[in-house]
Amino acid sequence: MQWRRLNGDKIKLPIKDAVEQTIIRETNAGYKLKVCIGTDSQVYSDCTHFATVIVFLREKRGGFMFIHTEKSSKKMSLRERLITEVGKSVQVAYSLCDLFDKYDVAMEVHADINTDPHFQSNVALKEAMGYIRGMGFVFKAKPDAFASSSCADKIV
Repeated sequence: MQWRRLNGDKIKLPIKDAVEQTIIRETNAGYKLKVCIGTDSQVYSDCTHFATVIVFLREKRGGFMFIHTEKSSKKMSLRERLITEVGKSVQVAYSLCDLFDKYDVAMEVHADINTDPHFQSNVALKEAMGYIRGMGFVFKAKPDAFASSSCADKIV
């Protein structure tokens, strides 16, 4: 997986090493961190674009993010696409959760799913919530899921 920063600079290290170095650097600078992981997607004719973000929030001092994008030519229903988004976020969260435990960094997984049943994305709410919570992660959905619905949304 190739990750980059918002300015386009590629992250040359494996993502786990880059995240660990970031946590060490930010904590040494005196920041209390929280990490939010989310994915969003957009369908363009015969291709679905996915963007996954790792958002580092400095308590009361802003934040920054790491970005991974990919494309899929597989046709998916809305429910399948939303669960695929959640799966990508959970995969990243699972690969990094031992670092967050080691350095005592709070972490949330954000799903671009609306809690209001009047919206189409609500079809996957229960599955997504069960999947994320079942993995032991903190779950956030719209309107609180800014990592997926704002940060990743701007990338995809």
